[in-house]
Amino acid sequence: MKFYIFILLASSLISQELKVKANSFYADQKTGVSVFEGKVNIIKENDELNASKVTIYTDKDNKPTKFIAKGNASFRIVTKDGSLYKGEAQRVVYFPKIKEYHFFTDAHLKQIDKKKEIIGNKIVLKTIEGKAHAVGAKSKPVIMIFDIPKEKDEKK
Repeated sequence: MKFYIFILLASSLISQELKVKANSFYADQKTGVSVFEGKVNIIKENDELNASKVTIYTDKDNKPTKFIAKGNASFRIVTKDGSLYKGEAQRVVYFPKIKEYHFFTDAHLKQIDKKKEIIGNKIVLKTIEGKAHAVGAKSKPVIMIFDIPKEKDEKK
């Protein structure tokens, strides 16, 4: 049986709904840790995260401070400027207060609207600043793929 958990997050003016779907759920209110396992699906506005297991850490006010997704994680992210990213990694760590994602192990990040791709062992995406950086593994370098506009033939 699947469990459906709805966590309402209050912001200064607007409440945002965080919908978490998983096969199982465990929470410890004293420590602020919630663990979701089995086909985990998290949706918040236009962002989506899928993984085998997701642990959510909350502060004393029950606001999420960190998400850790493990096991074939896939994601869809829309940044503050409206850029759309999709990708996958073996582990994803998200820090909601600073809106920053860290992708680890076989990380592949695609910026759909600009046709850019980054492949690496660790990729960091700062959604507010619109910045990304990556680090390769010892045997695998970082790979960056992007379109270069063709130059117009000036001889015509």
